[in-house]
Amino acid sequence: MSYSFEYIDIILLAMIAGFIFLRLRGILGKKTGFEEDINSSFPHEAPQSKPPVNLNAQTFDENAKKDFVKGAKIAYETIITTFAKGKIKEIKSLLDKSVYQQFEEAIKDRNSRKFSSETTFIGINSAEIKEHVQNKNMLEVTVEFVSEIISCVKDKDNKVVSGDPEKTKKVLDTWKFSKDSNSNNPNWLLIDTQA
Repeated sequence: MSYSFEYIDIILLAMIAGFIFLRLRGILGKKTGFEEDINSSFPHEAPQSKPPVNLNAQTFDENAKKDFVKGAKIAYETIITTFAKGKIKEIKSLLDKSVYQQFEEAIKDRNSRKFSSETTFIGINSAEIKEHVQNKNMLEVTVEFVSEIISCVKDKDNKVVSGDPEKTKKVLDTWKFSKDSNSNNPNWLLIDTQA
């Protein structure tokens, strides 16, 4: 009789441990993009992960590509999550003037309708450089991102207008970054987005 209680205890402890493990994995394994320190520290940390200033089309070797992609991934997640929160001014230094204006107009339109955006950034599955060109002193690199995101837009009554707050969707984006090779500014600017 006492043996059956020991087995039940072991099974219960195993279930509790499994539950705790799954909860920790669910919490720690997901990047929500809502951590304030990521966005506030990004401009200070980003230059370290960006390609060197003297990068040009001829010296864009494998190491330079890896460094660039690392920085591009940070920029991608930061831009998407900041846009979702409607705080686009925080990342103005990463956006070309025309892209900034497009994003700003989209946020104004969303706010005028009293819509709210909820985005949970799960992660980037892949980031691949599709093209890199140099036109005089301007360098341009096109990156294809495949990411997983949970997103939805809700109206003022908290009803879902688009997206699904329970469903992870795979997103394919092609972004183009540009940088003046003669500039001391280590940041690349996002100059074009295609979904």
